[in-house]
Amino acid sequence: MSVQVPTQSPPRLEVRNLYRQYGNRTVVDDVSLSIEPGQVTCLLGPSGCGKSTTLRMIAGVDMQDRGEIYVDGKLICDTVYRVPPERRKIGLMFQDFALFPHMSVADNVAFGLKDSAPKKRLRVEELMEKVGLSWAIDQAPHHLSGGEQQRVALARALAPRPRIMLMDEPFSGLDNRLRDDIRDETLALLKDEDTAVLLVTHEPEEALRMADEIALMRDGRIVQQGSPYNIYNAPVDREAMAFFSDINIIRGTSNGALTDTPFGQFLTPGCAEGAAVEIVIRPQHLHLDFDRAGQGPAPTAAHGQAALGIVERARFMGTESLVEFRMDYDNSKLKATVPNVFMPKPGMRFWLTLRRDRCFVFPEKAK
Repeated sequence: MSVQVPTQSPPRLEVRNLYRQYGNRTVVDDVSLSIEPGQVTCLLGPSGCGKSTTLRMIAGVDMQDRGEIYVDGKLICDTVYRVPPERRKIGLMFQDFALFPHMSVADNVAFGLKDSAPKKRLRVEELMEKVGLSWAIDQAPHHLSGGEQQRVALARALAPRPRIMLMDEPFSGLDNRLRDDIRDETLALLKDEDTAVLLVTHEPEEALRMADEIALMRDGRIVQQGSPYNIYNAPVDREAMAFFSDINIIRGTSNGALTDTPFGQFLTPGCAEGAAVEIVIRPQHLHLDFDRAGQGPAPTAAHGQAALGIVERARFMGTESLVEFRMDYDNSKLKATVPNVFMPKPGMRFWLTLRRDRCFVFPEKAK
């Protein structure tokens, strides 16, 4: 008796080897990704790295030079075949809400619907209730706040039930406190609609807060892709690590697969003899201990050897304090964050230790 093996459904959105060049400049270079229904993927990277160009090609308002785009396993665009943007069932949200000022909120939300008037109204009422704006359904957009207009724009984008939602920096025009609430509400609604979402942002905090998966982009290429936890805790290189937080760089030279540092020797396997290496750690993983007449804490396997640092500056950051040190060992500078208020005076001496399991070893970048 044969056993039927269930076939796996194709991704809602699949991008294969997208390439885009403007003149002699390569803007998008071999970008591939896939997104399942209900999944939020963030395309994260600095301005000018090719994020928005990738989004425009998926939307159909720009044409790739190479590569293919599939929706539910069906080709919608390559360099020969192209489904027009309006037939792709892809919703778009941008920083500019672009609501029509001469239309009511209801008419704005219903703008892309092809149903009868009663069905349009029913869909509009359903979405306005979901975004908490039933009271504003017949208002003019200019009567609403920025956050309320953003929710109307979301309802309008979702009204035709798109299979995919493309979002380009949609929350950057909102103030910080409002932004968190709107992001959470938007995420809940998109999940409820089972929409595959590709969100473009240059803000790591936004990507960590919203994404099921992050694709970190640099110079037109995806350099690392994975869950927020893995992207943050297993960076592919120093730049990937620095994109999410401040970092400390401890430089040294590999000698017999070992590198001497103020904190003792580090294993640096795979580095050539005499190669310059960088041991990178975030400020929150440095620990401080008071100087006791020139004595520091005893070495441990977890934290290694203590190194003496002299305070250069301390600043209170709201929920934590940032303390900058000049290391007695080699005059290098390191930063440590301490919870709550901790404001030692310049010139004070502390012993620093670090979490060895939170250190990352990378070859030194060529200058």
